[in-house]
Amino acid sequence: MAKATARNEIPGGAPVPPWERARKAKAQARTPLSQEAIVEAALRILETDGYDLLSMRRVAAELDTGAASLYAHVANKDELLKLVIDRVFEGVEFPAPDPEQWVEQLREMMRGTRRILQAHPGIARAMLGQVPFGPSGLRIVEGFMAILRAGELPDRAAAWAGDVISLYVVASVFEDDIRFSQHGETSREEVETWAEQMKSYIKSLPVATFPNLVALADPMFESGGPEGRFEFGLDLMLRGLASFSRRNPDPARL
Repeated sequence: MAKATARNEIPGGAPVPPWERARKAKAQARTPLSQEAIVEAALRILETDGYDLLSMRRVAAELDTGAASLYAHVANKDELLKLVIDRVFEGVEFPAPDPEQWVEQLREMMRGTRRILQAHPGIARAMLGQVPFGPSGLRIVEGFMAILRAGELPDRAAAWAGDVISLYVVASVFEDDIRFSQHGETSREEVETWAEQMKSYIKSLPVATFPNLVALADPMFESGGPEGRFEFGLDLMLRGLASFSRRNPDPARL
């Protein structure tokens, strides 16, 4: 009977070279597939390639596996997006609601949410139409509601404001993603050039036909960037919410 070849030998009795043993051991090593690994891979794809290129097949390729193997951990792309969104917001912390500072607390939380979305390109697009019922999402909604109720808003105003706040912040970042991320690093310069062209065009319109457009051409395109316009919208929203408050805050403080 032929003698079995040992694992550290090659036919003829010669030992396997050490670099071959190391390479084989490395090739056999593989990170176990898990829901967490799938979510992290999807988040990387969203941030580097964008929302439109995210797919179960693309995530599988990122993890060097087949798409079918993902479904043991994630039901479909919709569930994957919800898990990714929940992963991004898992570290958000809320202050204890303060009835005397509820407007400012709400302002800071909206700013913080915007910064998180800006730090993770693609997430704003993924959030549109999603219901935040993951662990992090529920905790965030609860936190916003606690601040709104600290302002003694009517129940309907507090409940609906949660939707409006979320939509405003998400949409503002999504618009920025579209405006500045499609054309690479020079996109902001391109947008500024486009804005100047638009302003010049509007100023050239017949005043008799378009008196208001011509009159407002300069402030319409006034520099301030997305952050300035976001803050303006934030003021509009918070002043409107404060008008519902039973605490009747001083508008000058808003």
